[in-house]
Amino acid sequence: MTVMTSPPPAESGRVVLLRHGQTEWAKSGRHTGATDVPLTDIGERQARAAGELVGELGLRSPLVISSPRTRALRTARLAGLTVEREWDALAEWDYGDYEGLTSHRIQETVPHWTVWTHPCPGGESIEQIGVRADLVLSVVLPALGDRDVVLVGHGHFSRALLTRWLELPVSEGKRFAMSPAAYSVLGFEHSFRQVVVHNIHPSVRTGLDQEPAR
Repeated sequence: MTVMTSPPPAESGRVVLLRHGQTEWAKSGRHTGATDVPLTDIGERQARAAGELVGELGLRSPLVISSPRTRALRTARLAGLTVEREWDALAEWDYGDYEGLTSHRIQETVPHWTVWTHPCPGGESIEQIGVRADLVLSVVLPALGDRDVVLVGHGHFSRALLTRWLELPVSEGKRFAMSPAAYSVLGFEHSFRQVVVHNIHPSVRTGLDQEPAR
């Protein structure tokens, strides 16, 4: 995979990755790609609490781009964010034949399976996810000269964005958590890309339930 070497824009802004709040499928560990599952009541509370946390970042004229899935758009609205663009490129990983299944169920037939290490038959490959993540970041980078950017999306694809920001292979997403309604902040220091903060989520303050590993 090609490493992105674009220099940071002058007076660089920040990229905030915000994951949607809890859904019933996420709560049970089911892989949720294209299926449009709504937020649970807890997920809605998480989204509102996430809005308070993100509000403390003091974002500069934020450009908010969201996955078109209802769970992402609802999270953005409850968090008090105004979505300027809905973009399919921010949708979750296409799990293909594994849509709706838990990792435990998949591992009954494919031992040791994870989305980071094994294929998703009928879905997206890890190489395709890398290309999509690089596309998103290539669009985001020019905007950072004037404003911060908030990307409202999903667990696995947000982790792919994080790895590609750090110029790592997408497979290294296995080393980062991304809880429901959590946010991470990506930025620069001395022109080097860095993770400023990671996986800040409402349960830190509210005790709202988190999901099992998928």
